[in-house]
Amino acid sequence: MAATQMTEIDPVCGMKVSPAEARHSEFQGMRYFFCSEGCQKKFENDPESVLAARAEKDAAKAAAGRRNDSPGSDKVLPGAVSPNAAPGDGHDCCHHEQKTGVSAPSMMPEANETAIYTCPMHPEVEQVGPGSCPICGMDLEPKTVSVTDAGEDEQYASMKRRFWVGVVLSVPLLLLAMGPMIGLRIADGMSDRVFGWLQLVLAAPVVFWCGWPLLVRGFKSFQTMNLNMFSLIAVGTLSAFLFSLFVVIFPGLVPEAFYENDKPPLYFEAAAVIITLVLLGQVLELRARHQTSGAIRELMQLAPDIAHRITDEGEEDVELSAVHKGDRLRVRPGEKVPVDGRVQSGSSSVDESMLTGEPLPVRKEEGDEVTGGTLNQTGALVIEAVSVGNDSVLSRIVQMVADAQRSRAPIQKLVDVVSRYFVPAVIVCSILAFLGWSLFGPEPRLAHAFVAAVAVLIIACPCALGLATPMSVMVGVGRGAKEGVLIKNAEVLEVMEGVDTIVVDKTGTLTQGRPEVTEIVRLGNLDERELLTLSAAVEAQSEHPLAEAVVRRAKADGAAVAEAADFQSITGGGVMARVNGRDVLIGKADLLEDRGIAGVDEARRQAASHQEAGSTVIFVAVDGTVVAAMAISDPIKKSTPAALTSLHDLGLRVVMLTGDAEPTARAVADKLGIDEFHAGVSPQDKHDFVAKLRANGHKVAMAGDGINDAPALAEADVGIAMGTGTGVAIESAGVTLVGGDLRGVAAAEHLSRKTMKNIRQNLFFAFIYNALGIPVAAGLLYPFFGVLLSPMIAAAAMSFSSVSVIANALRLRAAKLA
Repeated sequence: MAATQMTEIDPVCGMKVSPAEARHSEFQGMRYFFCSEGCQKKFENDPESVLAARAEKDAAKAAAGRRNDSPGSDKVLPGAVSPNAAPGDGHDCCHHEQKTGVSAPSMMPEANETAIYTCPMHPEVEQVGPGSCPICGMDLEPKTVSVTDAGEDEQYASMKRRFWVGVVLSVPLLLLAMGPMIGLRIADGMSDRVFGWLQLVLAAPVVFWCGWPLLVRGFKSFQTMNLNMFSLIAVGTLSAFLFSLFVVIFPGLVPEAFYENDKPPLYFEAAAVIITLVLLGQVLELRARHQTSGAIRELMQLAPDIAHRITDEGEEDVELSAVHKGDRLRVRPGEKVPVDGRVQSGSSSVDESMLTGEPLPVRKEEGDEVTGGTLNQTGALVIEAVSVGNDSVLSRIVQMVADAQRSRAPIQKLVDVVSRYFVPAVIVCSILAFLGWSLFGPEPRLAHAFVAAVAVLIIACPCALGLATPMSVMVGVGRGAKEGVLIKNAEVLEVMEGVDTIVVDKTGTLTQGRPEVTEIVRLGNLDERELLTLSAAVEAQSEHPLAEAVVRRAKADGAAVAEAADFQSITGGGVMARVNGRDVLIGKADLLEDRGIAGVDEARRQAASHQEAGSTVIFVAVDGTVVAAMAISDPIKKSTPAALTSLHDLGLRVVMLTGDAEPTARAVADKLGIDEFHAGVSPQDKHDFVAKLRANGHKVAMAGDGINDAPALAEADVGIAMGTGTGVAIESAGVTLVGGDLRGVAAAEHLSRKTMKNIRQNLFFAFIYNALGIPVAAGLLYPFFGVLLSPMIAAAAMSFSSVSVIANALRLRAAKLA
C-alpha cells in the first residue's frame, strides 16, 4: 500500500486497511472498515464492546507511546506491521484465530497487558500486550524494561517448563525406539501394535502440548505467507508424527516401499526429539535475550526506591513515582540522589562515577545541580526536584539504550532479503530430495525419501540467520552502556566502523570545560571590580563555559551584582548588552575590530604572550574602547593524551576545530600531538568543514559538547556528544559519552569494530551452516559413505547453529573497549 493512500483502522485488530479494498459495516451512522471477514463478524456480533476495547487499547498505546517514543522511530498500530515492511509481511490478527479455531497459548500470563510489545528481530512490529511476531514467529517483548524484571520472566519459565516435560517423555521414547541399536532391547516381547501405541502415548504430549506454541506459529506463518523457522518445524514434525500415526492405526495400508525390516517404520521418536531440541534452542535464546537487558536493569537499579520529601507538615518517605517537579527532598549521607535536582541548602561530596566514570567525588553546594542515581557521601543536602520520571537523565539514558538495542543495522537488510526467499527454497529442496530418493534411491526408497525430506526441513531452520545481527547489536549496545558509551541506534554502530577522521572541539572535549580567569590585563582606567561587575552582568546571560568563568571570578572577587539590558549574542563572536547605562561588548578581537572599537591592536599585543601559553583571551570594550583583556585557562583533561594515543593507534586522524585564537589553538594542538587544527571557527565554519571532509570521501565523526557544535554534529557521519554538554548537542548526536571523556570516542570505535566483526562472524556461521547442512541432509554423503542424516541429528545441528550464534554474540559482554 502506498504511503500516500488513505487508510482506516480496523477497530477489531488495529490494522491499517484501505477503504477502497476493505470490507465494511455501519453502526450508529458510522462506517467501519475491516481487514478480513473474521474481524467484520466479530464487530457485527457486539460492536459496542469492540469499540470500547479499541478505545481502551488506543489510550493505552498513546500513554505508552509518550513513555517510549524517541525521535526518528517508526510507530505502528497494534497488531500491524510497519509501512516500511517488506511486501507480503503479515500481521498478528484475530481473523487467523477465526479461521483456525485456535489461538496461540499465552506465553506470558503475568505480562503487562497495556504495555507496548515489539519483536526483537523486527522492531517495526508493535502491539499493545504480549503476542508473537507475525513475520518471524518469535515472542514479542516489552519495549521498556522494568527494574522488577530482574527475576525469571513468565515467557522463559513457560518455555523451560515445556522443554523439561519434553525431555522426560522423549528420553524413554528414544530408548524404546533406538535402544536395540545400542543393545537395549526394552521392547522385546511387545507386539508391533503395542509397541506403536506406546510410542504414540509418549510422543503425543511432546508434539501437541510441549510443541504447541511452535506448531501454532508455523500454522500462522502459512496463513500470512510469512514463512519462517516455525514453518519448517511444523511441516517436518507433523509429517513425521502423522505418518507414524497412520502406521499405528492403518498398518496394512502402508505401501511396501516404506517398509524397513519387513514392517512399516515409525518416526514418533524423531518428532518428539525434534520438538524437544527446538524448545532447548528457544530456552537458551530467551535466556540470552534476558541477559542482554542486564545493562538496562543495572542502570535502572541506580535510582533509590524512595525519596524523603519535605513538606509543611514535616518529612515523609514517598515512592519515586510520587515525586513531582518542585518538591523539596532531603538526601542523607550515604544515600543515592533520587531525582535530578538543584541544591537548595547544605554541602557534600557526591560520587558521580556512574555518570562520568571518574572515581573522585565532586563537591556540591547551594545552586549546584545533582543527578538522580549519584551517591551522596559526606554531608546532608536539601534539593529541589528539577527533572523527574521520564525526564530525568537516568531515564533518558535507559530509554536510549533500550531503543538502540531494538534498532536494526543496515547489514540486516541483506538478511531480510535472504530470509524472504530462504524458507520457500528449503521447501522446494525438501520436495526435490523426496522425489530424488523415491525415484533413484536404494530400497526402501520411500522410507529413505521421507527421512531425507524431513531432515532437510529441520536442518535448514533460519533462526541462526535471523539472530545473527539482532543478538550482536543487543549485546554490543549493552556493553557500551556499561562503559558510558550510549549508542543511539544500530546504524551508528555500523557507520562508526568506517570512520577515518575524528573532528573534536576544544573546550569541554579536550579540556575540562570549567575554565577559570587566570589573568586580567587592564588597558584603561576602569577599576578591576567595576570591570568584573560590568562583564559578569553581560556574561551571566550566556551559556558558554568562558562566560561562566567570568561570572565565577566576579563572585569570588566580591564584585557588585548588576543587571544587563538589551542583551545580544553574536554567534561564534561574543556578547553585548547595556549595563548601568554603559555599552559593554565582550568577545574576540576580530569582533571588536569589526565594530570599530578603539585600542584593539594594543590589546592584541598585550594578549599575545597569554595566547602563546595556551590561554584563551577575551576582550572587553566599554563605550567603544577596549578596557581589558582576560586570559582564561581551561586545563586539559588528564585522560585526553591517552585517549588521543588510542585514536591514533586505531588509525584515525584527529582534527581540532575551535573558536579560540590561533596562538591558543596551536599551543594546545602541539602539546597534544593533534594532526590538524583550525582556529577562530564559527559554528557555521565547523559545519562547513565537516561537510567538506565528507564531500572529499572521508567518513567523519564529530565530538563536541555545546550548542555551537550541534550543526557539525548533525552534519557528521557520526555525531558524538559529551554527556556533560547541552541537550541540543546530545539530541544532534548518534553517540553520547555519559562521562564527557574523550576516551569514550576510542571506546565507541572499538565497540563498533568488534560488534560489526561479531555480526559478520554470526552471518558466516549461519550461511555456511545452511550451505553445508542442506546438501548433507538431502543425502549428499550417502553415495560415498552410506550416511543418511537422521531428522533427530538434523534437529540437534539446527539447535547448535542457533546456540553458536548466541554464544558468539555474548562474547561481546567481555569485550575490552580501552
